[in-house]
Amino acid sequence: MASLLESRFHLKEAGTDVKTEVLAGITTFMTMAYIIFVNPGILQNAGMPFGALMTATCLASALATFLMAFMANYPIALAPGMGLNAFFAFGVVLGMGISWQVALAAIFIEGILFILLTLTKIRESVVNGIPKSLKIGISTGIGLFIAFIGLQSAGIIVKNDAVLVGLGNMKSVEVLLACLGFFIMAALEARKVKGSILWGILIITAVAVFLGVAKAPEALVSTPPSVMPIFMKMDFSGLANPNFWIVMFSFFFVDFFDTVGTLVGVTNRAGMLDSQGRLPKAREALMADAIGTTAGAVLGTSTVTSYIESASGVEQGGRTGLTALVTGILFLLALFFSPVVSIVPACATAPALVLVGVFMMASLKDLDFGDWTDFVPASVAIFVMPFSYSIAHGIEFGIISFVALKLFGGKAKEVSPIMLALAAIFIAKELFF
Repeated sequence: MASLLESRFHLKEAGTDVKTEVLAGITTFMTMAYIIFVNPGILQNAGMPFGALMTATCLASALATFLMAFMANYPIALAPGMGLNAFFAFGVVLGMGISWQVALAAIFIEGILFILLTLTKIRESVVNGIPKSLKIGISTGIGLFIAFIGLQSAGIIVKNDAVLVGLGNMKSVEVLLACLGFFIMAALEARKVKGSILWGILIITAVAVFLGVAKAPEALVSTPPSVMPIFMKMDFSGLANPNFWIVMFSFFFVDFFDTVGTLVGVTNRAGMLDSQGRLPKAREALMADAIGTTAGAVLGTSTVTSYIESASGVEQGGRTGLTALVTGILFLLALFFSPVVSIVPACATAPALVLVGVFMMASLKDLDFGDWTDFVPASVAIFVMPFSYSIAHGIEFGIISFVALKLFGGKAKEVSPIMLALAAIFIAKELFF
């Protein structure tokens, strides 16, 4: 088995081993397992059945993650995207009055378009056309974004009507457990303990169950609900409606640049970019994402995309598709062990996201602080990403500022045609759409 895994995933070449990859895969799954229940919880507002959605979420996540493992050999997991599922339910179905069947058709067409663009290398050109300074900015911005999500999930950062955000109730048991989890993970990491994030999640989950913050599972296994109520239910009757194409473009734009940002950020942190800052096998990774989106629509769920939580597995040493394979297998097992998976509380996974954000801040050491035309655009991407709550917007404003500063800073030769084109598209989008 070891030799088979080595020949398939090239573990020695990547400087890793089976144990490390398995731990990394489990860690990635633990930090994103919430999607199994959160995604159905959001999409059921569109009139879709919760049980079928849970099954579709696990199947779509597993399939897309397997594709990433075997096509690109990258430690990146995929699942229905947060934000995109909310837009599906509240913006499209409830807000625009479009049926969920028609919305699934829009996602299916989006996925087919992504497949075609990947075959023509357009998406690959975008990934590899982003300059090194912006890739560092994107990676760091994603780190801040992940940390921000983790702090909110822990209840440490909460909504404040006066200043948008504020400090939560630090006396809350959940908040205290999250803080304890963070320091346990950080201390274990300082001692070079393998699987520090995973150990922290397990310890806090056990403590949460003991304190009654999380409920012990009533059963170990359960029968997965049927996916048939939402399987192959795409309705293409809305193609003549202009709103259909607005919806499709909205899904397309956000997914396109969320995926680009995640691939760039996670692989940059893992040291997978080549000497010129390009991503090897970018085409294969993007194809796995595109097929995942298309298959997700067929199964009955919103847009499937690469997950920034994959960075947690990378920080635990995951460097190959074996990490993704393990994560995908766990998504399939979750279909039968959902009672156990559901007990892991937010206060156990939230500190993991904060620590991953800390890790990803390390990318800043490679940024040239002396070149204002590189430093400022990277900073713009870093700031906009968490504060706008969007990877896509961070990339958008980072690229616009990069092109503007290079042109007006006397360094026009450093602006590639693809960067000029992207900046023009983004400016037009903000002005006219």
